[in-house]
Amino acid sequence: MTGQPIPVIIDCDTGVDDALALLFAVRHPAIDLRAITCVAGNTDVDGVVRNTLTVLEQAGAPDIPVGRGAERPLLEPARSARHVHGADGMGELGLPAPTRAPADVDAVSLLRREILASPRPVTLVPTAPLTNIALLLRTHPEVTRNIDRIVFMGGAVATGNATPVAEFNVWHDPEAAAVLLTAGVPITMYGLDVFTRVVVPGADVHRLRASSEPGTRLAGELLAHRPAHQGEAPEAEEAGGLGDAGAVCTVVDPAGITTRLLPVEVSLAPGPTRGQTVVDRRLSPGEAEIHEGVREQPLVDVALDVDVDRFVKLYLETVER
Repeated sequence: MTGQPIPVIIDCDTGVDDALALLFAVRHPAIDLRAITCVAGNTDVDGVVRNTLTVLEQAGAPDIPVGRGAERPLLEPARSARHVHGADGMGELGLPAPTRAPADVDAVSLLRREILASPRPVTLVPTAPLTNIALLLRTHPEVTRNIDRIVFMGGAVATGNATPVAEFNVWHDPEAAAVLLTAGVPITMYGLDVFTRVVVPGADVHRLRASSEPGTRLAGELLAHRPAHQGEAPEAEEAGGLGDAGAVCTVVDPAGITTRLLPVEVSLAPGPTRGQTVVDRRLSPGEAEIHEGVREQPLVDVALDVDVDRFVKLYLETVER
């Protein structure tokens, strides 16, 4: 590692793979994790706060402020993913209740405070529905002057998971995702196209689970709860997907993904496409633009490919540090 650590703030809905992302972020020397903010998503927001504090304790992390954020999306009701992450959002691993407490300010206030106080521009990493980020950008737009980049886990170029075309984080709060895309800062979209591909082999997961170090062992238990393939029983094989943690890996090692700067918009209309990230990969305008005029759409660095072995190696070296 050369140079100073990168100031990072993670906005999460700590389920299983957000927990994997936090374990990486607190252990990698190139990351200065300044704050963590919590939003309803994988489970309810109070569960997210509890899970986040538990992960920090298990990892032996320093005292990092954790802010409680939005209880529900801007327009939609809250819709959890407990069927994926367990009733507690953390794989029902039976972890002890945390002794740490959240910050005495709400998530949006904490985001504003820590972004503006950072001596160097912050990289903001949302791995959750984007409600907190939308509220921040609309309430305190001045924060963008000290945001270097937003790397968000969300969206999909090809196939969704919440619907055939929509990824869960964007589908959960499409309006918030649309606000994010107009932030006016560089944005990287780490979507399902790369998210699902980074899988830790079973032998490595087994080694992590056998560790005597609590944070390393927790990484193994979490990976074992994340089947390598959608619909597969967790116990089928110990191989497990990194999920959200891959987005944090890109902060440390951006060369691990291949991106293209492409127009992206979020479908907000009711119906089967709601929450879809419409990524325009065409090389030239089509009939719609010719007849109706070109619409301005935000340009986003969209991750189209990932070096799986590189990210797996980076992740394992970091959590076993």
